Amino acid sequence: MSIKERPKYKQIIDAAVEVIAENGFHQAQVSKIAKHAGVADGTIYIYFKNKEDILISVFQEKMGDFIRKIRAEIEGKPSAANKLSALVAMHFNQLAADQHLAVVTQLELRQSNKNIRSQINETLKDYLNIIDGIVIEGKAHGVFRETLDTRLARQMIFGTLDETVSNWVMNEFHFDLTALGKPVSELLLNGLTR
Repeated sequence: MSIKERPKYKQIIDAAVEVIAENGFHQAQVSKIAKHAGVADGTIYIYFKNKEDILISVFQEKMGDFIRKIRAEIEGKPSAANKLSALVAMHFNQLAADQHLAVVTQLELRQSNKNIRSQINETLKDYLNIIDGIVIEGKAHGVFRETLDTRLARQMIFGTLDETVSNWVMNEFHFDLTALGKPVSELLLNGLTR
């Protein structure tokens, strides 16, 4: 069993999300994370090099789960438009279901150092590739304009989702994020169709 498959690894990741969301990354001591996870402080260092490694691992693990769920959800969809709508709904639903994770992804990761952001961007590429695939498929099947710039469309789609979630977090969750799935999908699709 690899370290990442061990129950304590998952406990620490889940505890780190909560502690970082509630205290901020810089105030989230390893001892707080350990206590919240129900493990000894030293146990953290069996799984992680330091606090920065915990933050990177949080993003890699949670984004990995996020990507697997989105791939499974869009796999059977009949068109690029259906896939894009499913991706938007999943993006909002998953973050709405875990407000602590939303705080970490939208606020804490952005305040991290360049090295952390670089490693996070590597993980994010898989998600952006899914969006690229949807756009390319949509162009190939005439759902989206052939002349659509795939990179620009990806930036617009991801930027819209990211900004919507950031706005939700900054407004202390005062609106229904999941209810925005349909209108945001329609906005994006109307911007992409002929």
